[in-house]
Amino acid sequence: MVLETLNPMHYNITSLVPDAMPLATVPILILMCFLFLMWNHEETSSIPGPGYCMGIGPLISHGRFLWMGVGNACNYYNRTYGEFVRVWISGEETFIISK
Repeated sequence: MVLETLNPMHYNITSLVPDAMPLATVPILILMCFLFLMWNHEETSSIPGPGYCMGIGPLISHGRFLWMGVGNACNYYNRTYGEFVRVWISGEETFIISK
């Protein structure tokens, strides 16, 4: 009898989870999707430059400055976006103004 109670195969795991659990997961998933959309929402800036895109934009722009150097990267962004550009260097928003 003692060995039977200690046997893990004796317990049915589905009987431990209540039937209301799948009903509770739907509102939680909807809430998580809503929070994810709010986290990704960015107000569009009137200043041109690479997008934020969940933090990938700053990583790409910082990597471009490290890889190409400041002068070449500034020239690239000025050719691409114009003479007033918003980029990220070391995670901080930086403005490049040139003519």
